[in-house]
Amino acid sequence: MIDGSAVLGVFSVYIAGVVIPGPNFVAVAHKAASATRIEALAMVAGIVLVNLFWASCAILGVGIVFTAFPWLALAVKIAGAAYLIWFGGRLIANASASKPAQSMQASTGGFRQAFAQGFATNIANPKSMAFFAAVFSSAAPPHVSVGTFAAMLGMVCVVASSWYGFVALTLSHARIASAYRRCKAWIDRVCGGLIVALGVRQLIR
Repeated sequence: MIDGSAVLGVFSVYIAGVVIPGPNFVAVAHKAASATRIEALAMVAGIVLVNLFWASCAILGVGIVFTAFPWLALAVKIAGAAYLIWFGGRLIANASASKPAQSMQASTGGFRQAFAQGFATNIANPKSMAFFAAVFSSAAPPHVSVGTFAAMLGMVCVVASSWYGFVALTLSHARIASAYRRCKAWIDRVCGGLIVALGVRQLIR
């Protein structure tokens, strides 16, 4: 039996957490504008998979684990922030290298690499970890049935896929991608700077 009120409560919290821009949004936006549509959607798939993992942990009580072992939460936070700073710094460095323009096909790393990038960006995203450990887990009831658990995960999958998929499809439009290629260096610097700032922000909070 599915507890509809519990699923609705989690939905209202989750949808707000997803649409607020963070590292995932910046990464998808950059991939959509700089690579192929298939690769942008592959990155979305990697992000959604990690969201399902974090949601499962939150429902099963990861918040309790982090409360009992605060050093573990701190370690995850530092590692995630370090990855974001490295990822953003690499974007800035590559943009500043002033490499000759490449074709769209030659400049991208393929479906698997895009999926791995989406997975790594989200699994190392301190915002996601903190959101699911604190906010999402507090919205979920202490004990849920298998049906309710499945419904919550289904909701997470649909919401995350819809939002990030919309971002990927919109920003991978031919005109937007063409505009990106004309301003690639500056856009990469801005995206890299935003990701670095998000990583630094997580370290000092």
